[in-house]
Amino acid sequence: MAKRMSTFRRKTRFKLQKAKSKRGKISLRSYLSEYNAGERVILKTEPAIQEGFFHPKYQGRVGLVGRKQGSCYEVTINDFGKEKKLIIHPVHLKRC
Repeated sequence: MAKRMSTFRRKTRFKLQKAKSKRGKISLRSYLSEYNAGERVILKTEPAIQEGFFHPKYQGRVGLVGRKQGSCYEVTINDFGKEKKLIIHPVHLKRC
């Protein structure tokens, strides 16, 4: 029996799609935005940029910024009672 190939971007055609009015170049303001430790952020994917991308099941969650790691940030979220740390690029984050 063949094993099904599955990655975390499987079956996300519409979930990771931008609206027609939002397509085009990405603003440098969102790409270079900086966050302080302890700041609350919303996880919102930017489909045009794949670096620092998180699993789509965390879409829309609220987390706390821990520290900066390279050009990305370590964000802590609560996943059904378990605390998880994700490393996310700032273009995929939005202030609350």
